[in-house]
Amino acid sequence: MNRRNLILSTSLALAAAAVAPAATWAAEGAYPSKPIKLIVPFPPGGGTDTTSRLVAEKFTALHKWIVVVDNRPGAAGNIGLDAVAKSAADGYTIGMGQAANLAINPALYSKMPFDPLKDFTPIVEIAVQPVVLVVRDDSPYKTLADLVKAAKDKPGTMSIGQAGSGTVGHLAGELLSRRAGIQVLQVPYKGAGPAMTDLLGGQIPAYFGNSVSVMTQVQAGKVRALAVTSAQRLPALPKVPTVAEQGFAGFEAVTWLGLVGPAKMPADAVTLLNKEVVSILGRKDVQERLSSEGSIPVTGTPAQFAALIKAEHAKWGGLIREASIKLD
Repeated sequence: MNRRNLILSTSLALAAAAVAPAATWAAEGAYPSKPIKLIVPFPPGGGTDTTSRLVAEKFTALHKWIVVVDNRPGAAGNIGLDAVAKSAADGYTIGMGQAANLAINPALYSKMPFDPLKDFTPIVEIAVQPVVLVVRDDSPYKTLADLVKAAKDKPGTMSIGQAGSGTVGHLAGELLSRRAGIQVLQVPYKGAGPAMTDLLGGQIPAYFGNSVSVMTQVQAGKVRALAVTSAQRLPALPKVPTVAEQGFAGFEAVTWLGLVGPAKMPADAVTLLNKEVVSILGRKDVQERLSSEGSIPVTGTPAQFAALIKAEHAKWGGLIREASIKLD
């Protein structure tokens, strides 16, 4: 699915949602009659966690709904999403799925604990986030070309951290290695928080992190952004060139995230959750916060999200098989 077209096609829906009165659960029936668990398949502090907590906070602030965030990191998001897939399909356990665990991992791992196309109910897409290549503020690498040159001068010595094997950050590093003709040691972490900690501590020289997870440190001047992996520059980082602009035409690798539930989730619960998330994303304060953190709010219907997952599953799977990338 074309990301630009999807963003444009949902802009009017977001605007309309901003002025539409939010529906109440009471008006729709008994659901929810107890807290809703939102499983986040990565640790606290990363981009997926930040966006998940924003949505949960708005549910509580606007409607007094109880949404409990449950971080279950590991296996590039597979552990947390597997818990969602195996939960009761009653609408009280949902998860924050993303490109890594729903579209990329199935091609990277020979065995998966779930089928991303059969074991979930797509609810709503929430945001698109490019990956940003960052180094410490005192790094000798001022540009992407500097890092590539260093990797070529000493093959096999350059390492780049990423938030987990199978994440878009991981694939961005693999793609850069192949396009630039360099050998890079991929260093997987159990989430963005630990990766950023090691970057700041000097354990790794560079990190391919999603835009939300690196934005605070970039804005604080603690890390320097060398490139973004989207087709266009990120509005929150207008001075940072894309990878494509720096000699790698056509380079693009972005992540997306959205809510999913177990397969066969009640249709009324899916409809209500979709409606309320669209309403939340239509709020100006939410849009401004997401944008400032490096996200692009993108929403739509459950059917549109299902189509995106299917299309991205095919896209990344083909690319991974072509590049012969395997994790087991």
